[in-house]
Amino acid sequence: MNDTRYSEVELAELDSIARQIDIDAPADRVWDLVARPGWYINDGTVDDEPDVRYEDDVAVVTEPGVGEYRFRTEQLDKPRYAAFRWLSTPFRPVSEGTLVEFWIDERPGGGVTLRVLESGFSTLSADPATWLKEREGNDRGWTDELAAAKVFVESGAAQAGTES
Repeated sequence: MNDTRYSEVELAELDSIARQIDIDAPADRVWDLVARPGWYINDGTVDDEPDVRYEDDVAVVTEPGVGEYRFRTEQLDKPRYAAFRWLSTPFRPVSEGTLVEFWIDERPGGGVTLRVLESGFSTLSADPATWLKEREGNDRGWTDELAAAKVFVESGAAQAGTES
């Protein structure tokens, strides 16, 4: 995406990323994962016990060797919808970043479809080259993170992590 020029219409389409995956598990089990701010900050495997602390209404997720990511919970509607504002990364200071939304839809015959929409990349910088670069990493990342969510939830780890 280095020197490529985009029309306004193309840039508007690139302002968001949408992905989905089918998961063979009940909605409540998928919810246990999706309701965790920043569960998708990992090295390709969802962490049973992520390093999360709270600063007022902001969840701070620390990825060892990488740094801190900050999220604000925007809305939780158990077990169907969760939305988080991605405020900062180790590579970008605190700002009103992208909105990450998840929907859990039951499938006929069992299981769910987990959908994600990350939007608002164009708000990260006035320079499209800057925000397109950040979007590029997330574009690849959502496919990997949804696959990791599927493995985590279907293995029963999400359920085991919530039992005390």
